[in-house]
Parts: sequence; structure tokens; C-alpha cells
Amino acid sequence: MHPAPRTLRRAVAAVTVALLATAVGCAPQPEEKASATSSGPAAKSCAKGKLATKTSGKLTIATDEPAYEPWFKDGKPANGQGFESAVAYAVAKRLGYDKSAVVWQSVPFNKAFAPGVKSFDFDINQVSISDERKKAVDFSSGYYDVRQAVIALKGGKAAKATSIADLRGLKLGAQVGTTSLEYITGLVKPSRQAAVFGKNDQAKSALKNGQVDAVVTDLPTAFYITAAEVTDAKIVGQFENQGGAPEQFGLVLDKGSALTSCVTAAVDALRKDGTLAGIEKQWLSDAVDAPVLK
Repeated sequence: MHPAPRTLRRAVAAVTVALLATAVGCAPQPEEKASATSSGPAAKSCAKGKLATKTSGKLTIATDEPAYEPWFKDGKPANGQGFESAVAYAVAKRLGYDKSAVVWQSVPFNKAFAPGVKSFDFDINQVSISDERKKAVDFSSGYYDVRQAVIALKGGKAAKATSIADLRGLKLGAQVGTTSLEYITGLVKPSRQAAVFGKNDQAKSALKNGQVDAVVTDLPTAFYITAAEVTDAKIVGQFENQGGAPEQFGLVLDKGSALTSCVTAAVDALRKDGTLAGIEKQWLSDAVDAPVLK
């Protein structure tokens, strides 16, 4: 989850439509992507700068603390620097909120997608979209396609691993609640129980101290850790995506949020016009491809 990486990249009859429109009024339809330029109820609900946000006239965005590079810069989400900070402000602008109307809030990673009413409009914190998480929260469409990677000390047991089988006898670790941990338990299936950490900082310390042989994080974070934080570590390799579709990070919203379709439309527009690609190139473009572990 966290300078940064190089190749780091729904017919309904007319009568039914009329009845549905009458029944729901101006509420956005969850399975349709609303657009500020389209007509009808969804468009009205997504009127720029007029969304039913937690605080009228403001857009509250959450992320974890500390806010790691390359996703954020200098631990300050509000400065607009780093991939996710830049994406957050691009989405805000698309929704009609300038930088001064954005309010940042600190929310721990696991609490962002846990059941319960949220205090934010959306959260951006390298949260992978999954069916399990969708039971508790809404997601926007994906804003970044991601892979998971393995980091080990250059002289350690895991440094020479070239396959998943080579990792099975090792002590592996990852942050709690992450896709990284799921890859360890579901794909690698090591013979030794995985070490689970509350924060990536704890995982990094465990690696430095020899408490684990390797840790798993998303690839951009792996590049940053090895380049700037644990310089005697290396990226052993990356895993192929599991299942047909790529793993994607999505913006997290309240379950059934009236904002979900609007936020999704904003993300889709930013992908279509190349904005997301440009932000990725700026902040996640310094790494080379890591070998694939099979």
C-alpha cells in the first residue's frame, strides 16, 4: 500500500423508466454512471459543487495517517502532491469543488471499508475493490490498476526467490486487512503463519530486524520502500493478478451513498480524457518492471 514506479499504470420499456423516475425523484441510480453533462435526475444530483456532501459546500476526503509516498508527499494529503492527493483533487475539481472546498480527514485504513456510517464523502487510501468489501461500502470505478510485490533484504533468504514455491517455507508479512496479506494466505500459502502488522511501518521494521524474511506490499510502495526507506532491500518480484480482471484501487464511500454514481462518473471521465494517465506518469513513473513470480 504506499522516489516512485516506471510502468507503475448495463432495455427497459419507456413506461418502466417513467415509473422509476417518478419513484426515486432525483436520487442517482446506483448501477448507472451519472454525468454532469447528461440530462435527467442523475445529472441534477451531480450538479457541480452542489452534491449532498457531509458538509454543505465542502467535500470531505479521508486517508490514513501517516500518508506514505508515492501516494502522498511529505505526509501532507492537502498539498496536492503525490499520486492519490493529485487524483483526489482532480476528482474534486470534476465534481465542482476547488482546492479550498476540500477538507481532509484522517481515517485508519481498516476503518475506511469497515461496516458503519462514514464521516467522509470518500476515502482514498490504496483500497482494492473486492466483492467482500462491497458488502460494507460502495466503491467508485477503479482509478489505478495495481500489482502486489515481494520485498526482501538483499542478503536474506528470500532475496533469491524466483517462484511462488520458493516463498512457501519463508516467514512472510503484510499489513492487516490488505490485498497484500490475501496474496500471502491465498496464493503463496506459506508453511509458516504470516506475520500481520497494523501499519506498513511495522512491517518494514520487522524486515529490517530479521523478524520476517520478506514483506508484501503493492508495487509502487515496494519501489519507494526499497529506494528511500530500506535501501538494503530489493524487490524480489511481483505477482500476476488473480482472476480475470486486474486488481484496482477505488474510492470508498458509504454503502448506498447518493454520491457513488457521481464520483464514479468523475473517475471515468478522468480516465477517458487521460488525466489519470498523466497523474500516474508524473508520480508513479520512476520504477522498472519487477520480475513476475509464478
